[in-house]
Amino acid sequence: MPEAKETMEKYNTEKSKALYAECCKYLVDGVSSSFHVAPCEEYPIAMVSGKGARMYDVDGNEYIDYIAGFGPTILGYAPDVMNEAVIDQLGRGVQFSAPTEQLCALSKKLTEIIPCAEIVSYQSSGTEANMHAWRVARAATGKMKIVKFEGQYHGWADEQKITIGADSTEQLGARDNISRLFTTAGQRQSTTDDIILAPWNDLDTLTKIVEEQKDEIAAILMEPYMCDEGPILGKEGYLEGVRELCTANNILLIFDEVITGFRLSLGGAQEYFGVTPDIGIFGKAIAGGIPLSMIAGKKEYMELVHPSGTFNASPISVAASLAVIGELEKPGTYERIDALGTKLANAFIECGKKNGIKTYANHHNAIVQFQFGIDRAPEDWRDVLDNVDADMYDKFYNLCRDYGVRITSMRGRIYLSAAHTEEDIDRTIEVFEHVFPMLKED
Repeated sequence: MPEAKETMEKYNTEKSKALYAECCKYLVDGVSSSFHVAPCEEYPIAMVSGKGARMYDVDGNEYIDYIAGFGPTILGYAPDVMNEAVIDQLGRGVQFSAPTEQLCALSKKLTEIIPCAEIVSYQSSGTEANMHAWRVARAATGKMKIVKFEGQYHGWADEQKITIGADSTEQLGARDNISRLFTTAGQRQSTTDDIILAPWNDLDTLTKIVEEQKDEIAAILMEPYMCDEGPILGKEGYLEGVRELCTANNILLIFDEVITGFRLSLGGAQEYFGVTPDIGIFGKAIAGGIPLSMIAGKKEYMELVHPSGTFNASPISVAASLAVIGELEKPGTYERIDALGTKLANAFIECGKKNGIKTYANHHNAIVQFQFGIDRAPEDWRDVLDNVDADMYDKFYNLCRDYGVRITSMRGRIYLSAAHTEEDIDRTIEVFEHVFPMLKED
């Protein structure tokens, strides 16, 4: 582990603070998405530019970034290969409302690299792609209910945004009678009448639900690696057990890979874990930061629903995606990212040991997990709510920000990219070594 520097100055971010106050006069919440300001911070940092794994704010500070635009920038910021592809397409037109040779090439490539993809279709966001996939499942089975797991996020449409946030396990209710929690004003709660809630990583409870309602259940929907409230890895045999349960009961298995797609492997979590769903949902990293989402699955199911959308697979998005996949396909890309993840996770644990702070860290290729209060892998979301020290993580988040490292707030899930280097990891470890002793201060 690199030796920590003797002195490290806290960043001045007064221009960010002033800009946020100005934005709040004209923009709801002062940001374009509620995710762009953390509940634990007074104001968000306003950025000017990014290159590689580094970002630069309005005060002139440089940050090593692990937020990755909340997942999309798998190649880092402004990668040359993607810039060149997008700029070339800009010169030829941005929106055709017509097929192109590049669209055909991308679609063919996706069917080659993603295990479940006999055929694909496109949308522009993860929310839209989920809506599409749910409709396909209902069309294919003639059934209406969807099993969704507590704590897993699949978009912010009325039917999708249910029981994704809780302050305690008491708020969640019993495992076999989970509370239906709504967090958005104006949400039509009746739209979730066909949603069945289940606890993650509990095959026995899920089996009971299926036995009782199999004639009504169109699909079981899941993050195959629960990233939104965790991260939480499936128990040994869990994904395989759910796959078997679906196959035996005429239920489609849907993997929401908006986060895991292209991060765990080129073929997503389904390739990484060796379990193939009937439908896969991809977004975020698929086009490196340009809006694009994709639904992949069996042809007999997918062709039952005909997608619409003005901006579905725009030429710009397609150009970006082809560039991203071309880079990720290069030999050694994931192995190098994996090695950086190992080094970062090990350093986080070591910092905890040196400072008498209980920590847990793990990584799976380009997704890294940091948690305080436990020294083992969490079993499910209830375990996280009961035992993970969220307050200490919030403090860690703010301290890292103060000294030039951007991580995601609350969840403990951070992103690596192909642009991160050994130097970036070493500098990040220096910041960790500097801020860990402060975590014990009042």
